[in-house]
Amino acid sequence: MTDGQKRAVAEMLRSGPLDLGGEVHEQRRVLVEMLTAFPLPDDVVATPDRLGGVDVVSVEIAGVSTDDVVLYLHGGAYSLGTAASSVGLVGDLIRRSRARAVTVDYRLAPESPFPAAIEDAVAAYTALLEVTEPGHVAVVGESAGGGLALATLLALRDRDLPMPSAAAVFSPWADLTLSGTTIDSRAGIDPALTVDGLRTRAIDYVGMSDPSDPLLSPVYADLTGLPPLLVQAGSNEILLDDAIRVAAAAARADVEISLQITPGVPHVFQAFAAILDEGAAALDAAGQFLRAHFAQP
Repeated sequence: MTDGQKRAVAEMLRSGPLDLGGEVHEQRRVLVEMLTAFPLPDDVVATPDRLGGVDVVSVEIAGVSTDDVVLYLHGGAYSLGTAASSVGLVGDLIRRSRARAVTVDYRLAPESPFPAAIEDAVAAYTALLEVTEPGHVAVVGESAGGGLALATLLALRDRDLPMPSAAAVFSPWADLTLSGTTIDSRAGIDPALTVDGLRTRAIDYVGMSDPSDPLLSPVYADLTGLPPLLVQAGSNEILLDDAIRVAAAAARADVEISLQITPGVPHVFQAFAAILDEGAAALDAAGQFLRAHFAQP
């Protein structure tokens, strides 16, 4: 059954209208339409808000009362995506982690290149700590949001701010130099990403900075002092090597690390949990990981 599901998801991605490296305003519209094509479950409550001067969307599961909060950073290659369009995936995650979430509308490139996204994520996190203990906060991100989550943790550490209880990253884009071995070796089987598209969006975000800066490419960072980390990726994505190198860097820095590679699935396969058994299983594992690290009452 799952082989058929994998083929269906891959074909959906290959035939989809998104052109990652295309004209940015048009592709923003396309991605939002793709991510919001299906209505949210009735129990997902999403409310626009502001946190630390940054636009966010607060997400809750109706009837669930909790002190635990996921600070979520959406994907979109630093140029696309919105907090509102991430609510579907965020809702699936917090239902499993028994938490609520704040998904951040960080500024996008090319209008706001590096380090604008990090500044917004740090501002939202710092404001969250005014009302929530850090032991009840986890940071989660997917794709570029995964790389941004790691960069945000590094910025928090370097500013001597309290760390969250844990972090999870799904298919992180953690090397904007695009030097990973799977950039080439998986190019023929990745149905979602292309190196040309990533290169275009990397130029937008990096601007005049050095793409090997650890805050742009956390694969080059010393991850010492980061909280327990979960990394999930699919074996069919060109960013697979980014996930593997992040996990290796965490291990070298004595960070508690869990690396989960799911065979035969694409970039951010968790987003297809409703039709892909492996996506649902990965979110189950992520929810269990977060629950295990949130501070106990």
